[in-house]
Amino acid sequence: MILDMDIQIKNGLRGLEDEFGQVRVQRAIEAVQKFQVEVPSWVFGDFGGGRFSGYMPPGPARNLAEKLDDAAEVHRLTGATERVAMHVLWDFSEDGIEADQALAVQAKELAEARGLQVGAINPTYFLKGSHQGSLSSPDADLRQRYIDQTIQSAQIAKELGNNLVTLWFHDGSLYPGQVDLAKAYTRLRDSLIKIMKQVNPDVTMLIEYKLFEPGTYSTVIPDWGTAYMLAKEMGTNAGVLVDMGHHAHGVNIEQIVSRLIAQGVKGGFHFNTRYAADDDHAVAPDFQMVCLFNELVSGDVLFNPDTSHNWPLMIDQCSGRENRMHAILHSVDSLQHALARAMLLDKDKLSKCQDADEILLANRLLNDVLIHADVRPLLAAARLERNLPIDLVQAYVESGYQKKIEAERK
Repeated sequence: MILDMDIQIKNGLRGLEDEFGQVRVQRAIEAVQKFQVEVPSWVFGDFGGGRFSGYMPPGPARNLAEKLDDAAEVHRLTGATERVAMHVLWDFSEDGIEADQALAVQAKELAEARGLQVGAINPTYFLKGSHQGSLSSPDADLRQRYIDQTIQSAQIAKELGNNLVTLWFHDGSLYPGQVDLAKAYTRLRDSLIKIMKQVNPDVTMLIEYKLFEPGTYSTVIPDWGTAYMLAKEMGTNAGVLVDMGHHAHGVNIEQIVSRLIAQGVKGGFHFNTRYAADDDHAVAPDFQMVCLFNELVSGDVLFNPDTSHNWPLMIDQCSGRENRMHAILHSVDSLQHALARAMLLDKDKLSKCQDADEILLANRLLNDVLIHADVRPLLAAARLERNLPIDLVQAYVESGYQKKIEAERK
């Protein structure tokens, strides 16, 4: 069986080399091996689940140590998830109201003991009492509380993490006339400017946007343009965070990414799948995901020797019905599939078609890579060279880890 698999992989690689060239195939293998993406601590915990049923996938972590145990198991299988993004008041707080620096230090120690690192720090803006918003709230005391938390998050990111803070605000409204739209935006903008004046210049802050939810009439940061305007106001260490699930159906997200790269804007990604108007679903290796990676590769923001140009990549999802470990492993696998396809594209040949206005020839050339190329042998080769399992999810199923955590976490 192993011999048969080895032959299949070699035959598959030979077919890819015949079509796309040995150099591109080797570059794709190397890219998959270098690829790193952060996983969110909250995906492993007792958070989310079915929105209306209260169902929780089995074996959720009960504390940060168990979240990191699960993250370490994912990294053991993938070799691509060393960093774990964390939420300040979910991971570094006893009361869920104030962050505790000692708990943040402990989190770093727990992570390093498992071969992991603390990744992006996420302030927690949607606390009880924030029904009128966070940094856009008319309550000055509440705004100051969130300003202080954001500054502390930046300090944690500088001292214990990777100098990255990601900002998402639930601020919005349900009905026309409920809030003064201009005042809400101005309060949030002024709060962010105030924060940046007190943050170490080594720290990057990425502003996330979302079309709607929970506010169904208005959202203070509803689109990339608003996030871009705020980032410009905040200075050179601010940028835009793109989350797949935060767009209307049919939005050309890869065009947004291309624009941000062309403008030299600091950017980053929260990966999930654009099935619905939210960010809960695992990543799928679909056409749009490959198009996105094509822009990231073309824009030289993934493996740039000048690391300041590289976009940080993070997964943001929360399983409602599916096994969470299966979901996060599937997401990593899907991202690597998308990256591998994007690396195979002959950009020079595509440019010639574009310059000659050969519309369908350009489209077909793109489709040969983005849709039709079977990169499974390529991923298998990349993983085998690093002593990683070929099928990430199946390896997890066979590991017995799920049965172990379900028994221990009853």
